[in-house]
Amino acid sequence: MKKTIFFLLLFFSFFVFISSSSRPEDVAIYTSLYKEKISALKKQQSDLLALIHKTDSFSPDNISQLLKKIGETRSVLKETDFWLRYFEPIVYKKINGPLPVEWETEVFEKFEAPYKREGAGLTLAEQYLDEKEINKDTLTRLITQSLEATNVFLADSITRNLNTHHHFFLANRMFLLNLAAVYTTGFECPDTSRIIPEMLHVLESTQNLYYIFSQSFPSFKIQDNYIRLFEQTISFVKNQPASYTRFDHFSFIQNFINPLYQLNQGMILAYKVRSSNFNDYSLNKQAKSIFDKSLFTGQNKKGVYIGIDDELQLNELKEIGKLLFYDPILSVNNKRSCASCHKPTQYFTDTTVATNQQLDQKGFLSRNTPSLMNVAQNHLIMMDGKHISLENQASDVITNPLEMGSTADEVIKKVMSCDDYKTVFKKYLKATPQYESVNLEHIASAIMLYYADLSSYYSPFDKAIFEKKPLSSDILNGFNLFMSKAQCATCHFVPQFNGTKPPYVGSEFEVIGVPADTSFKTVSADKGRHGINPAKETHSAFRTGTVRNAGYTKPYMHNGVFKTLEEVIDFYDAGGGAGKGLYISNQTLSSDSLKLTKNEKKNIIAFINSLNEEIPLQLPPAKLPISKNKTLNNRVVGGEY
Repeated sequence: MKKTIFFLLLFFSFFVFISSSSRPEDVAIYTSLYKEKISALKKQQSDLLALIHKTDSFSPDNISQLLKKIGETRSVLKETDFWLRYFEPIVYKKINGPLPVEWETEVFEKFEAPYKREGAGLTLAEQYLDEKEINKDTLTRLITQSLEATNVFLADSITRNLNTHHHFFLANRMFLLNLAAVYTTGFECPDTSRIIPEMLHVLESTQNLYYIFSQSFPSFKIQDNYIRLFEQTISFVKNQPASYTRFDHFSFIQNFINPLYQLNQGMILAYKVRSSNFNDYSLNKQAKSIFDKSLFTGQNKKGVYIGIDDELQLNELKEIGKLLFYDPILSVNNKRSCASCHKPTQYFTDTTVATNQQLDQKGFLSRNTPSLMNVAQNHLIMMDGKHISLENQASDVITNPLEMGSTADEVIKKVMSCDDYKTVFKKYLKATPQYESVNLEHIASAIMLYYADLSSYYSPFDKAIFEKKPLSSDILNGFNLFMSKAQCATCHFVPQFNGTKPPYVGSEFEVIGVPADTSFKTVSADKGRHGINPAKETHSAFRTGTVRNAGYTKPYMHNGVFKTLEEVIDFYDAGGGAGKGLYISNQTLSSDSLKLTKNEKKNIIAFINSLNEEIPLQLPPAKLPISKNKTLNNRVVGGEY
């Protein structure tokens, strides 16, 4: 059940200040276009529903006729995508959602518990028509719900947004992000032969929308250099192969979509665009590129020190955080530090073991040590999404009996026995007036300031996008395969290549059937997301991690079962666990083989390696702070194990 706070968020998401110097009769042209497009979509959906009703049997001819009508309806839908995806992307999934069931794992989870959403719409209907047995009632339900969802977009709470320019440039921003991350990948288009033609149709219909908007809002017209580049974008797509496997995804993003994004960001600032839509929650108006690390914010990187902006003060706290990261004083036995498992020289993971030792050294932890690089780009933390903040995650590790085994009180007592720590934490206590004394959150926030700051570096691939430099043919081929035939980009979205997709307020969880070992006799016993949010769909589901720095962050998967990228690619190529013969009833990864060639696999790995970020060598501190408790002064930098 959707809770009160969710309704409040939706209410505020549709409230916009009415401020436009355009004449009412001009605005009417734009609003009329919107209502005309929505009405056209409703008619197509109604006609499709009528066709289903009069279908007596699902013969090949009848199925072909239904598929054709679905295609026509999709075409009209795409003429409304610009608005619908922005105004209410959750409702949009009822019109054209890719999944039959989703659990709320988006930024809203920071405010309320997850809830179940059943999908509906055109994509699911098209997929359903491929089933061996087709139930007319099920098909009717999918399209009826799609039609009902479309009606939502004619509500006053949405249409009043059309009276001002503010929504337009923010909707356009989301449109450009979807062009880079979704439209060319087949994420929600079951017929791969339609992916590029459908995207071309979207571009051409949006070009007309641009023209109407500039007529209606002359004071906020789209800049000429943007229009010229958009026209060139359409020409580029027209001259590309219609097959998405042969489409030049890299040039499309590098030369067209990313520069368009930069120009749109400039208009957002120039026109003083304001947002009251929750879908803009994470996105940064200042980011100049889709591949800018400041594009969106998943986590508050400052923790309790969010009120501090002075760089000198933040650097002082980061230095303390670095010392604490290497200091085993945080563990119950003073022998284990954060750096024991998250080794800075190994991209803040441990490439030597599948899973690290438990605190007592008598067993091993159940999960592989994840890299801390780019962790701040996730709204939910840990492979199962257990935590909503990095401070919670750090505190949990410190107090976990299998990891560091300490208590909050004991850690505070030991840390504050060191003058170097005590002086800084006391100095900045005034910056956190909500606390009367230093606590574990202050310590966790200082540590987070250290490692979260190291997520701001770029890879050769990023730099090629920024500087419009060419890449080697194997990397380019690998990226294009990643975006198409290999189907990687339907889960690992541009630009972080993780499970966070536009509008970057959510973390995708997938079930891929990871085996217990490479004999592929049994699936991993780890329940994953199910342990946090029990449901049939969440069993064995894990948050889709980034492939950035994957060249340096082996072993792979939650249990470290694969030692090389070649093994990982082979696993996906085979269709995951189900493709390898394991029974996984809820696997979200297709069990069909991708039929990748050896050379294609090499190219994909070459691309993945181009995402290895150029991170400065992390040198450990020369020594640790002295404690007034002499028994603590034999601590080893980085811990003993």
